[in-house]
Amino acid sequence: MLRSVLLFLWLVSALILQFTIFPSYLEDPFKPNLMIILVSYLALREDYPFSGGLLAYLLGLVHGTFSGIYFGLAGITMLLIYLLLKAVADQIYAESANLMIVAVFTASLLDALLSLLLIVLFSADAAIYHSFLANMIPQAVITAFTAFLFFAALPLVRRRFSW
Repeated sequence: MLRSVLLFLWLVSALILQFTIFPSYLEDPFKPNLMIILVSYLALREDYPFSGGLLAYLLGLVHGTFSGIYFGLAGITMLLIYLLLKAVADQIYAESANLMIVAVFTASLLDALLSLLLIVLFSADAAIYHSFLANMIPQAVITAFTAFLFFAALPLVRRRFSW
C-alpha cells in the first residue's frame, strides 16, 4: 500500500515538473522526459502486469494531451515501450541501477523512433524528420542523466525513511 502511494506521489510530482516547471526554464531538447523514466521504472521494477500497461498508456495520453500534436500517439508509444521493457525484465535481472539508465536511454530513443514511424505511416507531414532526428540524441542523454540522478538518490532516500 505504501509503495503504491509513493508511486502515485512520484507520478504527480513528475507531471507537475514535466508540464509546468520544465517548459518555463528549459529549452526543448534539454527537457528530460520524466514519463519515460516512470514507464521504464514500472516495466522493470514494479509487478503490475495489467495495470502497469494501462498506467503506461494513460501516462502517454496525459503526455500527448499537454505536449503532443497527435492525440494518442504518445499513449501508443508508451504502451509499446512498456511491453518491450516488461518482456526484457522477465528475462534478466532488472534490479540494477545501471540497467535502468540504459533502459531509459534506449526507451527515449525508441520513443522518438516509434513516434516518427507512426507519424510517417498515418500522417502526410513530411517536414517532421528534422525536428525528431535533431533532438533525439540530446533528449535521450538528458533523460538518462536525470534517471541517473534519480536512481542514485533513491537508495539514500530509502535508507533515510526506511521503506
